[in-house]
Amino acid sequence: MLNFMENIPEIPLAPYVSKFTSWISDTFAFLFDPLKNEFGDGLEDFADMLAAVPPVIVILIVALIAFFISGKRIGLASFSLVGLLLVWNQGLWEELMLSFTLVLVASILSIVIGVPIGILMSKSKAAESIITPILDFMQTMPAFVYLIPAVAFFSIGMVPGIFASLIFATPPTVRFTNLGIRQVSKELVEASEAFGSTGAQKLFKVELPMAKPTIMAGINQTVMLSLSMVVIASMIGAPGLGREVLSALQRADVGTGFVAGLGIVILAIIIDRFTQSFTGKKRV
Repeated sequence: MLNFMENIPEIPLAPYVSKFTSWISDTFAFLFDPLKNEFGDGLEDFADMLAAVPPVIVILIVALIAFFISGKRIGLASFSLVGLLLVWNQGLWEELMLSFTLVLVASILSIVIGVPIGILMSKSKAAESIITPILDFMQTMPAFVYLIPAVAFFSIGMVPGIFASLIFATPPTVRFTNLGIRQVSKELVEASEAFGSTGAQKLFKVELPMAKPTIMAGINQTVMLSLSMVVIASMIGAPGLGREVLSALQRADVGTGFVAGLGIVILAIIIDRFTQSFTGKKRV
């Protein structure tokens, strides 16, 4: 009785998934190959362009922006200045630009995809009931698992790293956009309708502006999740600070790994404070 499962044939789930993945890879090769080659080369060119700018200019610009977005306080500006100078001093500037490129592109794609989906969920209960389990699946699946289809579709490099980051980081933007629009006062929405606003006018002039703080909080989480994938994505060839950490781990080089990890922390704090400034919450 207790061993009844021994009499049930094993479902060949793994072979089915492998065949399905191979089918997708072959069927949509016309789409994946240009992304892997053209888009990948474009990303590396963009990172090289950033790295070609004298670091001192970038550091001063970042510190100046930090000074103004923090309400002309020197805390964030000083941290940005000292932190980026330290990264430059340690010879990790090019790796920092590569990591920033990965985070920037993955975050932009997540926002472009996530905000419209969140708007759709807020307008349709049917869409919300269908999309919510998908978001649950995306958030509960271990991040390492996303590397498998990323490699299957795009081989190795920065493009699969962005693909994995996109899946991992998009749900917060979708959820917070849906939440923010649903929390908009019904009285305001009804007032806009009473004045003859169209659906688009109601969305762009009432709902999205009122939901902006909540949406930006979701975007902040998306950016930070993209950054958290920097080290994981290095396992499939994504360049940057994550690769330095992984390389140090493989050689048991504690010093080099600590310095590269410190660079990621500095980048994370700066990006977090910058994105937090758009939510209306001032943090130093």
